[in-house]
Formats: sequence, C-alpha cells, structure tokens
Amino acid sequence: MIDSLAWVTTRDARGRDDDEPLALGALAGTGARVEVVDWDDPDVDWAAFDRVVLRSTWDYPQRLDGFLDWLRRVDAVTDVRNPVAVVRWNLDKHYLAELAAAGVPTIPTTFVEAGGPVRLDGGDVVVKPAVGAGSRDVGAYRADQADLAREHVERLSGRGESVLVQPRVASVEAEGEWGLLFFGGRYSHAANKRITLAPAGAVDELFVAEELSAHEADPDQVAVARAAVDVVAARFGTPAYARVDLVRDDDGGHRVLEVELVEPSLFLPQADAGAPGRLAAALVS
Repeated sequence: MIDSLAWVTTRDARGRDDDEPLALGALAGTGARVEVVDWDDPDVDWAAFDRVVLRSTWDYPQRLDGFLDWLRRVDAVTDVRNPVAVVRWNLDKHYLAELAAAGVPTIPTTFVEAGGPVRLDGGDVVVKPAVGAGSRDVGAYRADQADLAREHVERLSGRGESVLVQPRVASVEAEGEWGLLFFGGRYSHAANKRITLAPAGAVDELFVAEELSAHEADPDQVAVARAAVDVVAARFGTPAYARVDLVRDDDGGHRVLEVELVEPSLFLPQADAGAPGRLAAALVS
C-alpha cells in the first residue's frame, strides 16, 4: 500500500475541483498521508511521495512544454498515476486514430496538421485543438458557417497546433454526452454532461461550465467505453483511472468522443456513495 500521496492541482484550480473533497476523504480512510500540491511549485520535494496523482492540472495545455518537463523530472524520482507514458499518449488527441484502427467506434475525425492544408467537407462541424482541455478553443459551426470554421482551423494551425475537425453530432444538443468512469480497469459509474460552446477563443477560464447529472449507463455504453479502455490497457497496462466520453450517433449507436486519462473530472458528486472508495483503492494499490 501507498504511505504518502501527492494530489496534484494548479493554483487557479484550487477550490474548484468538485471531486476533491470526496476523494480526499476516501483516501484518508486508507491510511495514506495525502498532500494537495501545485504541479509547478518549485519547493515541492516530489521524491518524498510514494505516488504522485495528477488531478486538476487544468492549465497544462497553455503551459505544455513546462508541464512535460515537470512530468519527466517527477517520473525520475517517484511513481506517477496515470503513468507518464499514458499521459503523453493521451495529451494529444491523435490517439483517436489509434482507437479507430483498433475497431473502437469513434467520431470520424479529420486531422489538420500545423501549417497544412485545410479541408472542410461540408456539414455541421466541431473544431478543436489536438492538445486541449476543458473545451477551451473548441467551436461548433453550422454548414453555412464554413468560413468561420476555416478561420478557426487556420488560427490554431497558425499557432503551430494540430487541429481536429469532426462532424457535429445532432444528438448532443438534446442528449449531451455521457462520461463513463473506470477505476483500476473496472467500470464504476457514469454521468451525463451538457455544455454550451462559447464562440471559439472566448473562454478565459480553465474550463467551460458544465451541467452534470447522474446517469445509469446501459450495457452498450459500457461495452463501447470498455473497448477503449482495453486498447489503453493492452498498450500501457491498466490505468488507475479513465473517463470515456460517449455520444449517440445518427444510427442510435454509441461512439467515443474522447478518452480522458490525464486530469479528467471524475463526477464523484454524481456517483453512488461507493465511488470515492473505489477511486481511493485504485490510487493506493
């Protein structure tokens, strides 16, 4: 078992992680000493912790080089969860292509590489950076807004970023997304998430506001989400925590929108009373 654990956040996220009180209470019950620390605090002795757990490090996309350097240094002196190899793979949404190649149902995605040609095939689309979190720099466009979508892609590409262009799924407006949580490779619980995308580039906060509610996932949702987690486990080993975001496609099936393995919200307030304990067990085992 783990004796000491660093719960890693960032200064601007302090007090804004709804999972934190429930998770810290459950971790205290394991007997582990837990300290909440900022990832960029130069005074932290990371080697003093048996395990370092990434939680609300929500400013990493804006400080990516520094974050990656920090990960490298911490990984050299202690145990990071999820492991750094998993984190580096999951930071960039090109992983969606690997999931699709493995047969996992995903949202069809066109990748526009930095400085490359921009191709929009028509229809309603969503544009997002390949490295991003909290729905920052994400925009949704109708077919008659193709010029705005192209400008969005070119703006991100001009900053040296890779860009994803995906069809806008019609069901999202009415049904939202479903986030399914897995702790230690086992399905734990789910929540429904609804957001309203602001105009691209208009979000100055760490994340876009979300409307969350409890959700009882059906067997098809669990199977699709588990297929994504199994791809991760086959390549890297079982992640301590994983969130798989699903949407319903036009044919009524479920598709993976994203797999969150770095610092996802875990929807503990929307879960059953046993979820914090399941998370704590996965983090200290």
